[in-house]
Amino acid sequence: MQGLVPRAPRAGLILAGFIAGVALQLQQGRLGPGWVYGAMALLGLLALGALWLPRQWPGTGCRKAGAACGLALAVLVAASAAALGFGLTGFRAVQFQATALNPALEGQDIAVTGMVLAMPQRSDEAVRFRLRVESARLKGQPITLPQQLLLGWYAGFGARDASAALTGGDDPSEHALALQRQPQNLRAGERWQMTVRLKAPHGNSNPHGFDYELWLWEQGIQATGYVRAGPRDALPTRLSSGWQHPVERARQAAREAIFARVDNRQLAGVIAALVVGDQNAIERADWDVFRATGVAHLMSISGLHITMFAWLAALLFSRLWRASARFTPRLCLAWPASSAGAVAGLLLAAAYALFSGWGVPAQRTIWMLATVVLLRLSGRQWPWPQVWLLAMAVVVLVDPWALLQAGFWLSFVVTLALTPLSLLLFNQVSVVGLLANAVAIPWVTLVVTPLAMLGLAWSPLWDGAAWAIGGLAAMLQWLAGWPFASVSVAAAPLWAAIAGVLGGGLIALRLPWQWRLLGAPLLLPVLLWHPAPVAEGEFELLAADIGQGNAVIVRTASHALLYDTGPRFSRESDAGHRVLVPLLRALGERLDTLVLSHRDTDHTGGAPALLAMQPQAALLASIEDGHELQALRKATRCEAGQRWVWDAVSFEVLHPAAADYGTETRSNAMSCVLRIATARHTALLVGDIEAPQELRLVSGESATRLKADFLLVPHHGSKTSSTAQFLDAVQPRVALAQAGYRNRFGHPVASVAARYAERGIPLLRSSQCGAALWRSLAPDRIDCQRQLGQRYWHHGVEP
Repeated sequence: MQGLVPRAPRAGLILAGFIAGVALQLQQGRLGPGWVYGAMALLGLLALGALWLPRQWPGTGCRKAGAACGLALAVLVAASAAALGFGLTGFRAVQFQATALNPALEGQDIAVTGMVLAMPQRSDEAVRFRLRVESARLKGQPITLPQQLLLGWYAGFGARDASAALTGGDDPSEHALALQRQPQNLRAGERWQMTVRLKAPHGNSNPHGFDYELWLWEQGIQATGYVRAGPRDALPTRLSSGWQHPVERARQAAREAIFARVDNRQLAGVIAALVVGDQNAIERADWDVFRATGVAHLMSISGLHITMFAWLAALLFSRLWRASARFTPRLCLAWPASSAGAVAGLLLAAAYALFSGWGVPAQRTIWMLATVVLLRLSGRQWPWPQVWLLAMAVVVLVDPWALLQAGFWLSFVVTLALTPLSLLLFNQVSVVGLLANAVAIPWVTLVVTPLAMLGLAWSPLWDGAAWAIGGLAAMLQWLAGWPFASVSVAAAPLWAAIAGVLGGGLIALRLPWQWRLLGAPLLLPVLLWHPAPVAEGEFELLAADIGQGNAVIVRTASHALLYDTGPRFSRESDAGHRVLVPLLRALGERLDTLVLSHRDTDHTGGAPALLAMQPQAALLASIEDGHELQALRKATRCEAGQRWVWDAVSFEVLHPAAADYGTETRSNAMSCVLRIATARHTALLVGDIEAPQELRLVSGESATRLKADFLLVPHHGSKTSSTAQFLDAVQPRVALAQAGYRNRFGHPVASVAARYAERGIPLLRSSQCGAALWRSLAPDRIDCQRQLGQRYWHHGVEP
């Protein structure tokens, strides 16, 4: 093989093959038996040993065969490495999946004793923390739980919706949370005994959306839940406060000291993010400004941040090492300044990453830097592609699921290559980013961060850091207000994204300009891509997976409407900001109309974020004149009889009547009922109407127009709705209930589901389906995102 596949290219083939094998395994929808993966890994390893070690293999015959034989051997090397990567990743996944939460334990009151693992995250609504389980009992009997739990301790019913943000939904029969005892000031290293309710990791499943279940899997968490602290529950008890986790305790003390010193919570939050890695301390409005101006990477301890810190530390230490030659010449003779600086930079970066919480992105960065430093210390000249591949392979070996995380790719691509990569990962890039970063990078690196870190030794320096952040924030706010400060594009297909990244990389390389300009055409597909439009005279419905609430995107050939905006989870989080804004951006859609069926927060929670993102959208709603959303955009009342046509698709409001606005009635009774129809097929979106409104529709003038192919289940499947008369009038081919996983109301309730089953109406639940796509061209079918994008770490919800 020597001469046909030399050792240096052979190493590149092995690294690339290993990464490809891992990437292929991550595409599996379900895991196979563990022994199969183990056998694949062993065979791959043995084959690589046989192919790598001999210098004159496989003999004279192959060498005489020439290029064809060499190509075959190269393929064999890459395939063996791929088998190793595939097998190792699959075997690890099988072992971890074996520790999953027993489904029979979901929703049970379980007495748990365990230790707080990391610095808890405190907000106005709750304290969120990780607990390492030491023992657990159910009704006095010992049980086995996953080793790590992600828990929330909520402050009461006012924050109930916030628990859905952590656990992906609500639990049945859970109404006593209004009397919750207030969360305690938990600290890392403390042992607690408490009663908890758990569920399997379950997140929203939307096209191009954040994969919460993958994030939990990568963090090593197999169950989420909340602390039971009501009047009928055992009081959570602190058992001891040990010396374990001293770094986490120091981080928490530093965060508390920052907020005690800096009165402005916004500025204190940025300092806390820079010093201890508490990104949750930065308010959402500030994150919006940082993203719009392209400086978000500077405001938290990310992989790029740690890499920059390591580079600066190495540069400074190298100069100090050279300066020491005046006094101790033997030091520089024994160890070059460049090597000493590289090791010092790595060690200081590792310490910084440890104090920032040693999160998964920080760990990836340290492994990457360690690989590069060790290669440099080897004394050999390594081609940069091999250095890049080896660093990537080491990170993938430690954390295979990093390949699916945006931070992994951002750690390996720099400068102009970040533009297409940002469009690929976030569907947004900052136009003013170059100017903003030209000011922000030196200001944050040389002024803000040193003052923030030195504040650990002398707290008044945090006042200086706050002043420096305030000045920068004012400039960034000004830049973010520029027209077209950031550009959003639709999510491009894989081929266009790869071309864009290659084009950006080519422009960024140190090549002659005539070669670098060749990268510009490769950027065009990702910049100009737009999904295929809906056919003229047809429409599509995309019911987003937003938990307990409604949110349905309606698209025609050249128009778009959003029916409801989902729930508000907490003061800083809602379905609009978390799901709908990114989804509309990825789809490349501009809304013509936003319809709010009624005022309940599980239908209007995301409206402020949507109205801010879509300034051109008209607002059609049944909300009262004094509603807070009226201050953001004046709403037109939805009234029965309103009609319009888009692209040969008709829209009609069937309820409420104009006279209903003058009566005092429940908000559900005022739900805007929207009928959407082509010449052949119809959809009915009904909000939270209940039995009286259903009877009124069935017996009124619109009775003949109720028959529909698609029905958005009234009131999420509540027992107050979906009457037999209404279902007989609508006769839908398919029905969808938008309801959260294990929601506290039990939606859709069993009696309602039975009525649909009795009539042969397929009833889909968003907790099982994820985002649901229905097309008027295929009225009998709903495409479920959870099935289309199924991976083995995703939660399989039983009907």
